[in-house]
Amino acid sequence: MGALSHQHDRAFSASLIYMALGVAAAAVMAAIGVDGLHPLENSRLLEWVSEIAIVIALFATGLRLDRPFGTASWAAVWRLLAIAMPLTIGAIALFGVHAMGLPLGAAILLGALLAPTDPVLAGDIGVGPPEEEDEREPSFAITGEAGLNDGLAFPFVFLGLFVLAGGSGWEVEWLAADVLYAVPVGIAIGAAGGYATAALAVRLRDRDLLSPQFDGWMAIPTVLTVYGLAELAGAYGFLAAFAGGVAFRRYERSHDYNQRVHEGVEAVEKFGELSVILLIGSMLTLDGLAEPGLSGWLLIPVLLLAIRPLSVLVALAGSRLDWRERAFVAWFGVRGVGSLYYAAVAAGAGVLGDDARPVIWTVLACIVVSVVVHGISAAPLDRRLSRS
Repeated sequence: MGALSHQHDRAFSASLIYMALGVAAAAVMAAIGVDGLHPLENSRLLEWVSEIAIVIALFATGLRLDRPFGTASWAAVWRLLAIAMPLTIGAIALFGVHAMGLPLGAAILLGALLAPTDPVLAGDIGVGPPEEEDEREPSFAITGEAGLNDGLAFPFVFLGLFVLAGGSGWEVEWLAADVLYAVPVGIAIGAAGGYATAALAVRLRDRDLLSPQFDGWMAIPTVLTVYGLAELAGAYGFLAAFAGGVAFRRYERSHDYNQRVHEGVEAVEKFGELSVILLIGSMLTLDGLAEPGLSGWLLIPVLLLAIRPLSVLVALAGSRLDWRERAFVAWFGVRGVGSLYYAAVAAGAGVLGDDARPVIWTVLACIVVSVVVHGISAAPLDRRLSRS
């Protein structure tokens, strides 16, 4: 359980420990002749596991945010979503077409898979729990970005799938259903459901009609309900999960109930992180890591050292963040569970054809590298930023 403690108490992130354990498990299985999971053959299982983990993480991320909504107060988050994310997807797509030889649809899909900042792993350098919030702008920007861009990557995933499938007339359907409808409806369902559940739970607790023993578990039925309702409505459940967490926190934000709810959902979130990162590590094989080829492996440093930093610096130009804070946000574009989920969805769609293996394994390789480099650098850079 020591690895589940808060990031600031460790020299490196817990995800790095989990990844090492998963790789060790993969080596042991290979030595005794046991086949592990394959990201293409077992895509449905990977989709389910990562989906649960990320939904819980998104709700927990929303619970951490207490800053009032506003154009100015959330300016850094809006900039990262509206400018940095599309620039990242576009740059990866260009690299995919010209350097990796991918068709345009597969390249767009690869950009969508690798663009989101992961809410599970980014929690180590983001806003702290209720009553311990880190109101520094970089922490808030990363947390807000991670909470929203997993859901906002969905339209780009569908865009890549539509382009791959070919045909005509899909543009209007994509814009109407996957952008103009699914985004606002998902947020609305999550916000309404989270706020209503919090209002009901707090009133029942104040009247001793709800046992305090179950406070820590209240987030689980709440997030599963709003996520399910959003999916039934054809909207984005990821956005509903995040909006549900934010709205839950907005009701009686000073009530001690919030702290206990967050403690419960954080424990579940950490076990989800443990499960998925162990799973990723256990899937790694030498043959699989060779699938991206030279160009696929080259994309990883290009993304982490050039595409992500430059897109963030462009997005935050003229913002109130100083150069150290902008550099901090630019570096911590953590890739993780969200990218795995989208990779599993893409693999299960069956439209990538021969490009499936290099695309999916490039995503997995990028997740592994991100877990390592961001896991090692998170604590020292966070402390340095605090001192400065």
